Amino acid sequence: MKRRVVVTGLGLVTPLGTGVEKSWRNIISGVSGIDLITRFDTSDYPVKIAAEVKDFVPDDFFDKKAAKHLDLFVQYGLAAAMMAHRDSGLEVTEENCERLGVITGCGMGGLPTIEKYHQVLLEKGPKKITPFFIPMVIPNMPSGQISMSLGFKGPNLCLTTACAAGTHAVGEAYRHIIYGMCDAVMCGGTEAVICGLGVSGFAAMKALSTRNDQPQQASRPFDEDRDGFIMAEGAGMLMLEEYEQAKKRGATIYAEVVGYGLSSDAYHIAAPPENGEGGMRAMRMAVQDSGLALEDYDYINAHGTSTPLNDKCETMAIKTLFGDHAGRLAVSSTKSMTGHMLGAAGGIEAVFTALSLHQQVAPPTINLQRPSAECDLDYVANTARSMTIRAALSNSFGFGGTNAVIAMKRHSA
Repeated sequence: MKRRVVVTGLGLVTPLGTGVEKSWRNIISGVSGIDLITRFDTSDYPVKIAAEVKDFVPDDFFDKKAAKHLDLFVQYGLAAAMMAHRDSGLEVTEENCERLGVITGCGMGGLPTIEKYHQVLLEKGPKKITPFFIPMVIPNMPSGQISMSLGFKGPNLCLTTACAAGTHAVGEAYRHIIYGMCDAVMCGGTEAVICGLGVSGFAAMKALSTRNDQPQQASRPFDEDRDGFIMAEGAGMLMLEEYEQAKKRGATIYAEVVGYGLSSDAYHIAAPPENGEGGMRAMRMAVQDSGLALEDYDYINAHGTSTPLNDKCETMAIKTLFGDHAGRLAVSSTKSMTGHMLGAAGGIEAVFTALSLHQQVAPPTINLQRPSAECDLDYVANTARSMTIRAALSNSFGFGGTNAVIAMKRHSA
């Protein structure tokens, strides 16, 4: 018999605010975190907009000396994990520390630091490269720093599966608890690559919106006028915990994680197959793993990137799996407000999904004015909806054709 897994702690750093309360309040209110880029001069760039984190204060989480040696994606991930741990109330002891794990996801690592020190190398030579360069940029440093900070001595892993990384991290954490390898795992995703190289790379792929004159209207999933995603940054972390342990210590339980699905498109480096069958298989696996019926699901936090192909294919995947029930699902893309946080997206959206179940409200898809003909589901257009949510999926699909889906249900004893 599988052990039950519940969510007992949440932490967020997003373009809508540092801290769960602030970010969630803005999500439910339909606030956009997208604006003109301030990190670098965009005069020569075709894309001038992104969703930057605006209110993060490193001093609130670690001393200035430590922050100097942490790339921004590490700072965000560590801060979100510290929030989630504090929220969970889980005490770390000599007796339990080896049963506590950390699994994080990110897509690209410390790209701004790589960009910075490549310039240093060209201008000043190899002797001016800091010895902290490598520890600042490697993708597993958030999981390492979280483990060291919290004293978690169990499994310590990082997944780099592009835009599915955060969801894969949550799913693998769920598995580690189910199969008895851990009793609790800090998991989620973090990313911070809003820099000249990052924006240029995605712009060269024609993946980004160029609606520079209307930043807050630029991310418009499922809308006829969508023209690409918005680069974003941030981190979302969750404390997953074995149910009996959480119950025994009287922890707040936001939701129960009940299923995990993952698949490969085996099709293209960046585009999903036209019928979305890879994403459909990952959703089907998560639903089957949950043991719930398709009709038990009321909400999907969609990948919903605001690109023409993704939104069409994800809609087809949902309709293929859920059949007639698809029309009764509430489906929304919180990326309409946060932008696309790449490897962090799945962690952040897992937090939003847990909160949707806990508070029984579906976040909106803002900027949905003219749904495109092929996008014909209920996308909770523009205004959040209070509703019964018994079970929910959170979808993440990444470059390389990698797909991840987690299933959660409303907690009941």
